[in-house]
Amino acid sequence: MPARVVVGTQWGDEGKGRIIDNLAGQSQMVVRFQGGNNAGHTIVNEMGEFKFHLIPSGILYAHVTPVIGNGVVIDPRVLCEELNHVEARGISTDKLKVSGNAHLIMPYHILLDAAHETMLGRRRIGTTKRGIGPAYTDKAARLGIRVQDLLDKKILRQKLDTAIGEKNDLLEKVYNSSGVDPFEVMEQYAGYADRLSPYIADTSLIINRALGRGEQVLFEGAQGCLLDIDHGTYPFVTSSNPIAGAACVGAGVGPTAIDEVLGVCKAYTTRVGEGPFPTELSGSLSEHFVSKGGEFGTTTGRKRRCGWPDLVILDYAVRLNGLTGLAITKLDVLSGLEEIKVCTMYEYIHNGERAHYVDFPPHQSIFHHCLPVMQSLPGWKEDISGVRRLADLPKAARDYLDFITAHTGVPINMVSVGPGRDEFIEV
Repeated sequence: MPARVVVGTQWGDEGKGRIIDNLAGQSQMVVRFQGGNNAGHTIVNEMGEFKFHLIPSGILYAHVTPVIGNGVVIDPRVLCEELNHVEARGISTDKLKVSGNAHLIMPYHILLDAAHETMLGRRRIGTTKRGIGPAYTDKAARLGIRVQDLLDKKILRQKLDTAIGEKNDLLEKVYNSSGVDPFEVMEQYAGYADRLSPYIADTSLIINRALGRGEQVLFEGAQGCLLDIDHGTYPFVTSSNPIAGAACVGAGVGPTAIDEVLGVCKAYTTRVGEGPFPTELSGSLSEHFVSKGGEFGTTTGRKRRCGWPDLVILDYAVRLNGLTGLAITKLDVLSGLEEIKVCTMYEYIHNGERAHYVDFPPHQSIFHHCLPVMQSLPGWKEDISGVRRLADLPKAARDYLDFITAHTGVPINMVSVGPGRDEFIEV
């Protein structure tokens, strides 16, 4: 397939980085199409562990052209740090392309993000405080500063003067916080311009030409579809669209270019930050997933909330993304459990009346109060990290995967059975 999109089917942290790393070896180009450094992909290979927040993980392959698309918001400090880190480990960054139309995260965006979360108090969203939301706000308000503005110091100065005056007023008068010095910001970002200018390009043109040549192009999304600003558990969502359709907007390609959509689904469910989570667990079961699955955020280091598999939200992800295949990650973490409970519908009780939802509820006020209706499946004790064929998995593990396929109607293409690069079953 010339063009494949990889998306998360839950609240992010599904292990997309490992799937993308696996598929990047079969691709000529890997394109990041949305989000910012509020997301992260962890890759483990023969060179060690890598944590990427902006650079597409395809950069680890010499034959791959990694691209940061126009739909991404970029903190240039973070990007420069990632470039330095990758180069220090002997990996070339020469082929990286960064869209000139991508918007920049500015210092005042980070300050506003933190100040707003503090003001919300108990009603906070649980953002990473990296300035992502305020950057997308300015983009929509047509007040944003773009990557291409780094190439013209006069334009950069004019835009900064306009933006900083307004943002300092907000910080000082609304949030009772300190503002930023426009001269310091100008000097800082002029330095980023020197570092980043060789990578800035018309990425839409580059991607479309690659597709025209029949090259394999992999589009990678950040977060997961339940964090989508339109279709997620609003307001506990991210500020962009992590669903497959956003790959076209965030990379500058037409919808007819996409041939395949692969949804990455963890074998259980996790979430970082605030918001409803029907199958959430506590106590020893939650700690089993946290300790065995290493459930700590790549970007924040926060312990993830863990719960049983939820097929209601997986069905929702199938619908939103038009999934053609599934990749199940961390199946090995379920090893050792006596039974596996799977949520197949929700129960909602209101004024003494019961209702059941086999589809994702239409209103957030309902979803916030939904209870999971579980089906119990047998667990397995065996260590499956060395398994490379579906037929060699324990019967209970195969039955669990078959249950997912039968419920969603989507075939499973890949299964990860351990953290290593080669610990995969490809179907």
